[in-house]
Amino acid sequence: MKFPTLAVIALGAATLSACTTPVGPVQVTRFVAADARAKLAVGTVSVISAPGLGDQPLQLQSYKAAVARELVRLGYSEVGTDAGSQIAEVRVERFTEREGGRRSPVTVGAGGSTGSYGSGIGLGVGINLGGGSGVKTATEMGVVIRDRTTGDSIWEGRASFVVDQKSPLAGTDLGAAAMAEALFADFPGNDGETVRVEVAD
Repeated sequence: MKFPTLAVIALGAATLSACTTPVGPVQVTRFVAADARAKLAVGTVSVISAPGLGDQPLQLQSYKAAVARELVRLGYSEVGTDAGSQIAEVRVERFTEREGGRRSPVTVGAGGSTGSYGSGIGLGVGINLGGGSGVKTATEMGVVIRDRTTGDSIWEGRASFVVDQKSPLAGTDLGAAAMAEALFADFPGNDGETVRVEVAD
């Protein structure tokens, strides 16, 4: 499977390449606890659904698997749900967007509020892809890494992504891989900084 190519650029400096099915940048914001950097990307981690999600469709598994791959790449060892010294909580929302901003949810739920930024991740303002089908797939993903012993959040990240519905990246597997790679690019990132990560379709 061919995975997308990513490039991290500062917010506001994104440029979109012209293509038949346009791809917007992944907008990424990270929060890092002041004393947490030495604890990150080491030891064991369990990747789970965020609290409040309940029974989720199989689509969420693609996002959890993509997050797990990135965490292992960074240096973690993935272990079972009850075994990790740290816990990565994953939540995802997906929508279809039509011209005029009308949204219809698709089959991944939102769950309750987690972390310092609340339950609504929020998409970047005014991303105009141009061309394409006029119907976009919007995805919003949040990950919170917690210390299992204390329950404290040591890292939080959120990513939002809009693609034309005809793009291969509108599919769950490729879209999940692109979002996870963008979210964990240059990990752990700077506290409170928002960047845009370009994705090549």
